[in-house]
Amino acid sequence: MGIEKRFGPVHANRDIHLRIDKGTIHGIIGENGAGKSTLMSILYGFYQADAGEIRLSGHATTIADSQAAIAAGIGMVHQHFMLVDPFTVLENVMLGAEGGALLAAGTAKARDDLKRIEDDYDLRVDPDAIVGELAVGLQQRVEILKALFRGAEILILDEPTGVLTPAEADHLFRILKVLRDQGKTIILITHKLREIMAATDAVSVMRQGAIVGTVKTGETSVEALAEMMVGRRVLLQVDKADAQPGGTALAVKDLTVIDERGVKVVDSVSFTVRRGEIVGIAGVAGNGQSELLEVLAGIRQATSGTVDLEDECINGTSAAALRDRKLAHVPEDRHRMGLIVPFEEYENAILGYQDDPSYGKGWMLDRNRIRDHAADQMRQYDIRPPNPRLKTALFSGGNQQKIVLAREIERDPVVLLVGQPTRGVDIGAIEFIHKRLIELRDAGKAILLVSVELDEIRSLSDRVLVMFAGRVVGETRPEATEQELGMMMAGIERVDA
Repeated sequence: MGIEKRFGPVHANRDIHLRIDKGTIHGIIGENGAGKSTLMSILYGFYQADAGEIRLSGHATTIADSQAAIAAGIGMVHQHFMLVDPFTVLENVMLGAEGGALLAAGTAKARDDLKRIEDDYDLRVDPDAIVGELAVGLQQRVEILKALFRGAEILILDEPTGVLTPAEADHLFRILKVLRDQGKTIILITHKLREIMAATDAVSVMRQGAIVGTVKTGETSVEALAEMMVGRRVLLQVDKADAQPGGTALAVKDLTVIDERGVKVVDSVSFTVRRGEIVGIAGVAGNGQSELLEVLAGIRQATSGTVDLEDECINGTSAAALRDRKLAHVPEDRHRMGLIVPFEEYENAILGYQDDPSYGKGWMLDRNRIRDHAADQMRQYDIRPPNPRLKTALFSGGNQQKIVLAREIERDPVVLLVGQPTRGVDIGAIEFIHKRLIELRDAGKAILLVSVELDEIRSLSDRVLVMFAGRVVGETRPEATEQELGMMMAGIERVDA
């Protein structure tokens, strides 16, 4: 009640009043920077509120740190799992709660307790399995077991489906409903509005650090929630005409990549992308999509196979040379590969293209011209705040993504490689980015899109490829059902176009 939190001039949480009923699944949604993570970090003891109080079962409670949160019956499943890969499931569950110096006795009791929890909540996992060898969905199950093992009555899940197939996400929601029906309280943080509609009993919307509304899920809609989040009507469906594909711009044949561990991460992949179309690659993260993009962008060398750009082989061509040949790349991880965040915005606006003669000669860059160029891009792409001298680290995730997209799209590429274009991006920026990609397609450019978001793949793509274990297991149309795509993403069934 009345939660306040500031970080210097940033007012992260503003007079937050939030009531979550026991035995419910309560969603919390909002744009980037809306204050969701700050609020949950206060509830879990990572931060201390500047003002206000937390009440559990009607009693004011001080949560000084995460240990105090656990003692108060609050558990958290983080977006990036906090597991020790070489340890077994049982060892991970016990870690930090070993039950005293006599480990053997503690282990026996923990095994019994874990079996009881698995039976109670239908959360079965082999306790002796090595966590690093488990599928992602099972690893997430271990995180939930850890929280329940420590006595959690309130369970916070932060973006829990980002690494799951549709089938795994559906199974997670079934587990959450079992937990709810057994009296547990679930707080679900996600940017996926359809998941909110499918999984929650009530939802609170945050904007600019404040709660702007709490509604029963059955009494609202995706459109209404989106408008509450952004403060205006949002176009949720991509508005596009049928593609008018032309000649082949990019051709990949029998491409194979063996990594430094000797693992075949891309396995005999073949496909084409034509001018005027978007080819989407769907799949759970870690099935070879990243390595494929890196080869096509000139960052990594293929072990075998060929890549042709407009009928010319580009095997072994450097990333810089490919940029000169009109192949642009929006990387999956903008911080690791797309931006140097301590740089000012105008410097990132030309990153990779700084040798262009229009920006100066050699080391003598015309910084005034570059800043004018950056300011023009900021106007065109609605990058906020529109200040080319601002450090890139100070922009929101959505605006950082727009900086990368503006830089690559404005080079007028023949082929655009786009990895996870809206990862960590709020719904208003997603709408803008999708529009620009469709405009680029309609201008006759060839776009290869990699995304773990099935809605994004189905909305933007003209053809869909699905990767599993380094292979393209099938090609289909974007009209394929989520269940069909999900089966392909799990490597179960091949669907032909």
